[in-house]
This record gives sequence, structure tokens and C-alpha cells, in this order.
Amino acid sequence: MASAVEGDVGKVVEPIWGLRSGFEELSLNKLATSLGASEQALRLIISIFLGYPLALFYRHYLFYKDSYLIHLFHAFTGLSIAYFNFGYQFYHSLLCVILQFLILRLMGRTRTAVLTTFCLQMAYLLAGYYYTATGNYDIKWTMPHCVLTLKLIGLAVDYFDGGKNQNSLSSEQQKYAIRGVPSLLEVAGFSYFYGAFLVGPQFSMNHYMKLVQGQLTDIPGKMPNSTIPALKRLSLGLIYLVGYTLLSPHITEDYLLTEDYENHPFWFRCMYMLVWGKFVLYKYVTCWLVTEGVCILTGLGFNGFEENGKAKWDACANMKVWLFETNPRFTGTIASFNINTNAWVARYFFKRLKFLGNKELSQGLSLLFLALWHGLHSGYLVCFQMEFLIVIVEKKAANLIQDSPALSNLASITILQPFFYLVQQTIHWLFLGYSMTAFCLFTWDKWFKVYKSIYFLGHVFFLSLLFILPYIHKSMVPRKEKLKKME
Repeated sequence: MASAVEGDVGKVVEPIWGLRSGFEELSLNKLATSLGASEQALRLIISIFLGYPLALFYRHYLFYKDSYLIHLFHAFTGLSIAYFNFGYQFYHSLLCVILQFLILRLMGRTRTAVLTTFCLQMAYLLAGYYYTATGNYDIKWTMPHCVLTLKLIGLAVDYFDGGKNQNSLSSEQQKYAIRGVPSLLEVAGFSYFYGAFLVGPQFSMNHYMKLVQGQLTDIPGKMPNSTIPALKRLSLGLIYLVGYTLLSPHITEDYLLTEDYENHPFWFRCMYMLVWGKFVLYKYVTCWLVTEGVCILTGLGFNGFEENGKAKWDACANMKVWLFETNPRFTGTIASFNINTNAWVARYFFKRLKFLGNKELSQGLSLLFLALWHGLHSGYLVCFQMEFLIVIVEKKAANLIQDSPALSNLASITILQPFFYLVQQTIHWLFLGYSMTAFCLFTWDKWFKVYKSIYFLGHVFFLSLLFILPYIHKSMVPRKEKLKKME
């Protein structure tokens, strides 16, 4: 039982702590307001950049220490970041981590464990979306929880694969299969690693364990020589951050819903959507570049060596910036944006649907999963439905150009290639913005209004091509070419 003295101390400390928290919230709120951002957004940015001093502490004080100390450090710092951002709602992630550990221990390496994990973790996430969702983009506990959900599902699948005969696994599955039995501390460290807890990237338990064991380094037995590569990604992230901060007050999705936008000419509405659609992605690019730098600094970004012996630091890369900025195809955007999440879906979902015997069906179900994983708003479904449609049409168009001698010769004319690139890139960015409109406006009444104002251009354009291209292919590809291709 507490003594009277302890009770008095408690009475004094409680208001002091409350006053301190109040000052902290007040100062952060003022700073956020002066920067034109929300307090939650400011907390998120602070937390992401906090990864750098934490990574430096790990390098200089923990790199040569026992594994359990590193796991403790990762778990404690990750939980602290969760508390700083979401208060006592950090219990959502902690509860799911503990439940996941119990599933692994009690159900073992079984299909039941995998199915239970998938159903439990997705149901918890979707329930969180249901009870917390609004019509706007809010930074709340469900944001890092969607990252955690994929981590824990992947953990269960890899643990299940670890109990199989190696010969029955693909080379990729062998790489990620977990042979040992993870402890609660290891699962917690993996889940709360400060460089990826809030916004990713995704990585496997095996890769994380190599980090803790000091194996992810270009200099065996010593700290990784990764400071310069980390600073390069940080610098690039800062460039995107500055650009986004300066332009965000002038290029907003809210303007799409205004009468002023509707009253402008059709070409202006399309061009605004084009510019906004490209620009709105920069906030994600910023976060992923900064967190990638943290992962590189710790060594988690180490990905072996190139043929010339140069170390590669792209294991946690979520962006291929040059490809993202220059490639004129939608598949190029997919290949360069949110790379690790796309790789996770391919590894744990798409390829596991091979038994369906239909690649397009597997792709469609994978995109449906991604839409639900993002949230329950109709805008997510429309966005990923557009992605599915666009990728199919783009593939048909590429096949047409490749198979048709006339179109192939036209596309190979050097002097016309800059013009073709400009047209293709305009189409690419315009309909990227068209898809992102539904993604960012969430609810059907908002995105429907904007789509209506440009006459559902994206749907009309790509659905028309979907039905027209086969007839064009039939008329422009000589029969000999078709027979040769079949052979």
C-alpha cells in the first residue's frame, strides 16, 4: 500500500506532468499552425526524423551489444514513438503483437495459424477503419497499424514456410522462411523498429534478425559504412519536403470540389488534375525517402554487393525516384512507387493465388486486397479498379505496337520520339491524377462530383480502348505475324 508521503508526491507530480504535457501540446500546436500543418502531421514528421539520432545511438552504443538489448531498444523506442503520436491508443498495436506471438506459439506452423492471423489482423485493422474513419485524411493509430498488419501476416506465412521441406519451397520462399521460433522480444523488436513503424518500409523477420546479429554490413564484423548513402536519401527527401511544403497551399484536392474549378474550361480542369495528381504523391515520396535513410544508416538497407564490389543499400528502398519521375508508363509508376508494399503483396498474396490458374484474376484479387487494406472508403476501390483497367489496356497497347510492323516502324523514328514521349507522359500523368482523385477524396459524393465535372474521362477513355484495341490489333497485325508469334 502506498504511504502518505508517496500519495502527496503523486498529488504534486500529477498536475506538474499534466501542465508539462499541456505546454508540449500548446507549443507543438503553435509550431504546426505557423507551418500551415496539423499537429498530428508535425508529430509524424518529427518522429520520422527522430530515426536518425536513434540510428546513430544504435551504431555507436549498441551495434556490438547482445541481441536482447537491441530488441529492447527497438521495442521501447517504437512504443515511445507510438505514444508520442497517438497517446494511449498505442495499445492497439501492442495487443496485436502479443496476440500474434500467442498464435505462433499455440498454433505452430500450421495453415490454421496463417488463416487465423490473416483474419484476425485484417479484421482488427478494418474495425479500426470503421470506427475512426472520417471524410478527410486523418493521421491516427490506424496509419501505422496498416503497416504492422502486413508485417504480422508476413511473419505468420514465413513461420509456416519454415516448417516445410526446403525442396517444396521456391528460392524466394526459402530466403524468407523462418526456421527458428521467434521470442516475444524478437517479435516486438521486429514490429516496432523505429525506422519503419510509422510508414514502412516492409521487411522480413529474417532480414531484421540479420540486422540485430550484425550481419547487414559491408565490412564484416564492423559498423556499416552507410552514412553517405543514408545522407543522400535524406537530402533527396528534404528536397521533396521543401517542394511539397511550398506548393501544398496552392495545389490542393479541396480546390477540385469548388465552383471555381467547375467554372474553368475543360482543358484547365484536366491540366489541374494532371499537376495535382503528380504533386500529391510527393508527401509519400518524402516520408519514404527519409525513412529509407534511417534504414540505411542502421544497416537494414544493406542488400549485398554489385558485380564491381560496390555495396548496395536499396533493401528498404520504397522509391526509385528517377524511374518515378521519367517513366511514361503506369507500370513504371507501380514499379517505382511503394516498392516494398507491392513486393509484399506479390510475395504473400499474388503468388499464393497461383492455384486459381488465372493471372488476371489473381491480379484483380490482389488489388482488391490492397484497396481494403488502405481503408473502407469507396474511393480506394475506384482507384485500384482504375489501376487494374489501365494496366490491362497499357499491356494491350504495347503488344499492338510491338506486333504491328507499321506502328513499330513509326515508333522507331528518332525525330518523333520526343513527341511520342510527351504525349505518353501527358496521358500517364493525367490519368494518374484521375485515379488519385478517388483515392484522396475518399467518399463517393466527392470523387463522383469531380469525375462528373470532367465527364468521367478516365473511365470512358480506357473502357473504350479496352474494347477497341482488339479490333485494331486484328486489322493492323498481318496474319503471318500472328502465326509466327503463335509458333
